[in-house]
Amino acid sequence: MLLGLALPTFGTDAHVDGVVTFSRAAEELGYDSLWTGDRVLSPRSPSARYPSGNGVMPRVYENHMDPLTCLGFVAAHTERVRLGTSTLNGLWHAPLVLARTLTTLDVLSRGRLDVGLGLGWMPEEFTAAGVPWQGRGTRLDETLDVLEAYWANDEFSHRGRLFTVPETVVGLKPAQRPGPPVLLAAFTPAGLRRVARRADGWLPTGMPLDRLMAMWRSVLEDAERVGRDPEGLRMALRVNLRLTERSTGPDVFPGSGTLDQYIDYARAAAEAGVHELFVDFGQSPATLDERLDMAARFVESVRKG
Repeated sequence: MLLGLALPTFGTDAHVDGVVTFSRAAEELGYDSLWTGDRVLSPRSPSARYPSGNGVMPRVYENHMDPLTCLGFVAAHTERVRLGTSTLNGLWHAPLVLARTLTTLDVLSRGRLDVGLGLGWMPEEFTAAGVPWQGRGTRLDETLDVLEAYWANDEFSHRGRLFTVPETVVGLKPAQRPGPPVLLAAFTPAGLRRVARRADGWLPTGMPLDRLMAMWRSVLEDAERVGRDPEGLRMALRVNLRLTERSTGPDVFPGSGTLDQYIDYARAAAEAGVHELFVDFGQSPATLDERLDMAARFVESVRKG
């Protein structure tokens, strides 16, 4: 199982030295990937519950960096680790502009980009971005149409329900062919079907492993029903570490727990068949050095098995 870390692009360590130090250290520690999320607003009282933990959005999101700019910056300061978005709210971007940006990132990183897309959870962010909250699934499907056509063809045009792209020559191509892998964050039946039918993989978040693997089996079965090879799909599991001093029970974990509990969870995930697991220490009050110490202990302990 591959192991990754979430970059410190939120909170007090979201600054140039924090990002450079963390990304270089992660590569030296032997991590396989680095990931960054997406936020444009941090209202005190969002109209929707945060989709994790106690439903309250972590205050670290009040200080947020642009995810794609950060990945381009990190690409210049690393050599080996893959670079992913978990998740990018691609619906805030015109699909053609998004295709150009992602292609550029894949070229500049020498083919290390993983594109994780999500539908978002906060209506206020869509209002601020000038994008309708309703019809997000349709908007995502058409965005995927444009990305696929842009990456596959030397010339293309698009005319859909929401977007029109006049015929154009596409000279710049991604380093990864036919394009960087696209993984989708999804939890509803419709979202999981979209993963099975359209994506290269799934981006779930930490949950009890029996529930996680049941959802994954449904994705693989649906992929096989539509003629796709299930072996070609992968799962990259995001685990947000909310660390406690004492062990928590099964009614709480993996929502919160000790570092040792999360190490055991990662080992069990590997045995269950999870392809990649990446952890976010960003919701811990620890300093950057303390987080790197925990990251070193985590990767060593999980790999030691």
